Amino acid sequence: MKILGIDSSGLTASVAVVEDDIVIGEYNINFRKTHSQTLLPMLDELSGMISLDAATIDGIAVSEGPGSFTGLRIGSAMVKGLARAWEKPIIPVPTVDALAYNMYGSSDLICPIMDARRNQTYTGLYEFVPEGDGYKMNVLLDRRAVDLGAIMAEVNASGRRTVFLGDGVPVFAEQLREEVRVEYSFAPAFMNRQRAAALAVLAASYMREGRTCTAAEHAPVYLRMSQAERERMESGQ
Repeated sequence: MKILGIDSSGLTASVAVVEDDIVIGEYNINFRKTHSQTLLPMLDELSGMISLDAATIDGIAVSEGPGSFTGLRIGSAMVKGLARAWEKPIIPVPTVDALAYNMYGSSDLICPIMDARRNQTYTGLYEFVPEGDGYKMNVLLDRRAVDLGAIMAEVNASGRRTVFLGDGVPVFAEQLREEVRVEYSFAPAFMNRQRAAALAVLAASYMREGRTCTAAEHAPVYLRMSQAERERMESGQ
C-alpha cells in the first residue's frame, strides 16, 4: 500500500510518501512561510526526486485537524484537488493522533500539546500496547480543545510517566514544569512536530479499516470557532 501524506495543521509543512514499511521520501519545512507558498513546491520537488507516479498511490492522507485554521484549509483544498484529479480516496487523520504516533512503541503516556491560543491547547492522551510483532496505539482521551490545566489534571491523575510533544510544549514549558506531578519528558526535536511520514503510516491502518472519504465528503475539523467568528458573536452580528 502506497500513501501520500500531507500535513499543514501547524507551522510545520510536511509531505511524505510511504509504501508499506518504507518511507520513500519525506520533505519537512518548519519556517515562517505560508503553506500556500510551500506545500505544492514541496510535493513537486519530492515527486521529481522519487519519480512518483500518481497511478501507484492508493490513498491521500491529510491531517484533518485540529490546528491552524488557515493551514487546515490550505491542506484540505490541496488534498481535495489531488483526490479529484487522481481519483483517489482521502484518509483524514486527527492531528493529535498523528503527532502521538511519532512516539510509536513508547511505554510512556503520550500527551501531544498544540498551542490553540488564549491559554488553550489541542490535545489528547495516548498509549502504545504490544500487538503481534508491533504496537497498537490506544486513544485514552480523544482530541479536544481545553485549558492547559485540564489536561495536566488528567496527566497527574494517571500517575504515569508522560512524554509531551507538539508546538505547545515550548509555549507552556514553564507551567508544565511547575504543575506536572508525575515523571515526564519532552520529546526531542526530530519527534516533536507534525511529520507526514507518521501521518501516512497511521493512515494506512485507517485505510485498511475502511476509514476513508471522497473529496466531496472531506472537511477540516476545527474543534473551535475562528477568531473572526468569536468576534462576530461577541459583537452580536
